[in-house]
Amino acid sequence: MARRTPRPARPRPPKDCPCGLPAPYAECCGRYHAGQAAPTAEALMRSRFSAFAVQDEPYLLRTWHPDHRPAAVDFDPGMRWTRLEILDTKDGSAFHTTGEVTFRAHYTEGGDEGSLYERSRFVRHEGAWVYLDAVFTD
Repeated sequence: MARRTPRPARPRPPKDCPCGLPAPYAECCGRYHAGQAAPTAEALMRSRFSAFAVQDEPYLLRTWHPDHRPAAVDFDPGMRWTRLEILDTKDGSAFHTTGEVTFRAHYTEGGDEGSLYERSRFVRHEGAWVYLDAVFTD
């Protein structure tokens, strides 16, 4: 029998939602992580940021388009996602089949602060919003 390397424990769910909306995690992104479908591309973007913050790999994989989904999510144990800024949205409502969300995600790593600036594309797949791909702009 092969020996398994233990994975680090996932962070405990926070009280306040990491996505930046003024709501408790359980009532905001936590409900999407628990199985409720995100109603818009922006809601999916926020919930995916929160999933990175709480290291919810099953949710991230479930909301990734199957044509682009990796086998696993490689969480950096030294990185902590701290804040999300939504800068722009294009389409992505209940009436659209595609959408884009431009955002800046802030993090700390090894005591240093940084940010990721990205435009993510989302599509409907089997009726639900999924993350398709991204354009990194810095």
